[in-house]
Amino acid sequence: MLSYDVLIVGAGGGGLMAALEANKNKNVKVGVITKVYPTRSHTGAAQGGINAALANVDPSDSPEVHAFDTVKGSDYLGDQDAIEFMCEEAPKRIYELEHMGVPFSRLPDGRIAQRPFGGAGFPRTCYAADKTGHVMLHTMYEQCLKEGVEFLNEWYVHELLIDNNEAKGVIAIDIRTGEVHAIKAKAVVFATGGYARVYWVRNSNAIGSTGDGIAICYRAGIPVKDIEFVQFHPTGLRSTGILVTEGARGEGGYLINNKGERFMANYAPNKMELAPRDMVARAIETEILEGRGWGEGMNAYVHLDLRHLGAQKIKERLPQIRMLAIDFEGVDPIEEPIPVRPTAHYSMGGIHVEDYKTSMTPVKGVFAVGECACVSVHGANRLGGNSLLDIVVFGKPAGAAAAEYAENMPEDTTYNYKAEEERAKAEIEALLKKEGTENINEIRTEMAQTMWDKVGIFREEGPMKEAIEKIKELKERYKNLAPGDSSKLFNTALINYLELGNLLDLAEAIAVTAEMRKESRGAHARRDYPKRDDENFLKHSLAYYTEDGPKVEYIDVKITKYQPQERKY
Repeated sequence: MLSYDVLIVGAGGGGLMAALEANKNKNVKVGVITKVYPTRSHTGAAQGGINAALANVDPSDSPEVHAFDTVKGSDYLGDQDAIEFMCEEAPKRIYELEHMGVPFSRLPDGRIAQRPFGGAGFPRTCYAADKTGHVMLHTMYEQCLKEGVEFLNEWYVHELLIDNNEAKGVIAIDIRTGEVHAIKAKAVVFATGGYARVYWVRNSNAIGSTGDGIAICYRAGIPVKDIEFVQFHPTGLRSTGILVTEGARGEGGYLINNKGERFMANYAPNKMELAPRDMVARAIETEILEGRGWGEGMNAYVHLDLRHLGAQKIKERLPQIRMLAIDFEGVDPIEEPIPVRPTAHYSMGGIHVEDYKTSMTPVKGVFAVGECACVSVHGANRLGGNSLLDIVVFGKPAGAAAAEYAENMPEDTTYNYKAEEERAKAEIEALLKKEGTENINEIRTEMAQTMWDKVGIFREEGPMKEAIEKIKELKERYKNLAPGDSSKLFNTALINYLELGNLLDLAEAIAVTAEMRKESRGAHARRDYPKRDDENFLKHSLAYYTEDGPKVEYIDVKITKYQPQERKY
């Protein structure tokens, strides 16, 4: 039987940072298990940069200003103690990444370059052209290999094993062979990314961003926090939803409607295109819905105009964006504006983390970091550049805490891993033999369309209640679905089947908690409750899994020094 002291699930930036830190404790055995090869993890898709108040461009910046910008950006739903910790740690983590070998872009004097980003008071987003996440991911993976971290690549974690409220390990499938294994672990760190693939119609996420870790923990009894808050990035390519980095606007790009107007002047006159993402996304969608865009229906769009930046700046600082625009839209941004529209992008909610200093969940020995976790530092709306920061700031202490926990945890000689493995094997065998009457693509498409139409950028009670009923119907139909492939080797049909089950559970939780939150806050914009309601909803939602749907409770937001005020830009 495979056995580790610390098992990290997911090999994106959060998982790799946790692995590097846990691996420093030579008294524990560390393993990383990942659904895809590590350098295919979704951290690699992050383009624009990572925030830290280095004050390289403007000496007035500071961690305190960064913290306030983050609290305000979160629409006051972020926990301020965790936000202050993140912003204080940020410069240290940037220099640690630099010393690992991350090739940041530079100012003329050789210091790390920083660009303006939405909702920020100063240019504090450190970047490597428009491939920041890509170079961070490759550098951290290289360091893990150098330090001898053990990887189980192309394994799918299916269940979390818990006994007496303590982590015992996981049930996982080796995708290459189809074999089902119980893996023993004293501490399990989830770093599995977000759930934006619940929205499949317009989406910036990798096909594998199916909320696996969140759904696994949810079904194991760990609550999910603030799952109703989903970020729609303002600028996705018109036809695919592929991300066009906020860095394009940070470098000076304009958003233009069909009247030739820079319309952000009507929504956020002080910040213009660099208002927070929720505001810019709603502004674009409003322009389109009111007839000031181009095209019709799902193909409608506005323009992101970079032409005035000049060819040299575009080639130097936005080379990937230029390539994506040419390849997917047939548009060279040096010569023509890019057609863009909001795209489902980021999960502010996730696995409930009780202690930001360790990233421990309510279950002993279970930790969560990155997009799958809700600390909460992003609250109701994440600022661009804070997601890459989140994974390295919280990944590091999570790895150390998991290693310390495992080191002090005695061996459990009574837990029956063999019985759990046999049960899981029998369940998977039965699935492979099952004959279904439903079509997986139909269920997944109906789920995604329902979520986009009824629990999307703009929300209302009637449509959200319809979405809840539709998701319940789809969950019933899912019971009559089969993987459709009985083979074992690289059975991607089985993985797709299991992923859809995860997405349906999370879609239901999103819709239920969104309908219950009768206010507008950050990315949660209700037409029927257009105002923020601090009296009733300055609270985190906690959704607990039950067979009949989520059971929802609320807990207080941690406020230290920034009292909630109206959010204007």
